[in-house]
Amino acid sequence: MQYLIHTLGLKEFPSLLREIPEVPKTLNYRGRLPEQGMRLLAVVGSRAYSNYGKQVVQYLISGLQGYNIGIVSGLALGIDSLAHQSALQNNLYTLAIPGSGIAENVIYPYRHRPLARNILDAGGGLLSEFDPHFTATKWSFTQRNRIMAGISHATLVIEATEKSGTLITARMTTDYNRELLVVPGDIFSGNSAGPHQFLKLGATPVTHPHDILHALGINPETKEPLQINTLDLTDIEKKVLKSLRSDSDTDSIIRETQLQTQEINSILIQLELQGLLISENGTYKVVH
Repeated sequence: MQYLIHTLGLKEFPSLLREIPEVPKTLNYRGRLPEQGMRLLAVVGSRAYSNYGKQVVQYLISGLQGYNIGIVSGLALGIDSLAHQSALQNNLYTLAIPGSGIAENVIYPYRHRPLARNILDAGGGLLSEFDPHFTATKWSFTQRNRIMAGISHATLVIEATEKSGTLITARMTTDYNRELLVVPGDIFSGNSAGPHQFLKLGATPVTHPHDILHALGINPETKEPLQINTLDLTDIEKKVLKSLRSDSDTDSIIRETQLQTQEINSILIQLELQGLLISENGTYKVVH
């Protein structure tokens, strides 16, 4: 399918974007723009992400499935692309704002052109203030960051070095009086320096999807229950899920399933990353 490029004038901009300093004169988009009333979360972070960062993206975004939330990011290497992919996997709307134009032949980075196509095919959108055929430059990424921060109700930072461009988006978020959310990290990792810097300045720490929902003004109880799809689970994973009571700790799961501790711990992590259960105070609950 061919996705035409459309142009928006100032009066047609999303309302939040009209509030920022240096409002763009026009915007170009392909695909579908976020619907009115949708809460938008910008997700930004390191290009050189760790396995921890990848797990965090998958865990947090999977926990937003079923809510009227859209994921905004920059189509860049690293956390950005993981955020878009996780949104697609969890049937969430996602909007990509690249540091280039949005014509097929200039989308940057080149290797993410298939991802851009997947976003469009899934009902998401591409958005840019640059000419559709503009080629990305060093300064264009900083300029587009203000669009990401400006259009979103909150920004989530997942891994960033002390001098990362991600921190520019974080600072813009606070300048625009939007909610800045930060995932704490390993104190020995350079990828944690940026997030921890903003935690010290009062950013909201995020350790669970509900933290994001609260920041966006969404009651976790206001959506329809999720239907757990067990088709893709292994027999052992199904066995563990079936063994869970309202509040099951690891020992009770081991007794119920007769599996080894190491195997149980690995399975529980995988089920939690898939959004099928949550852990609270050492106990596990199936997501209903």
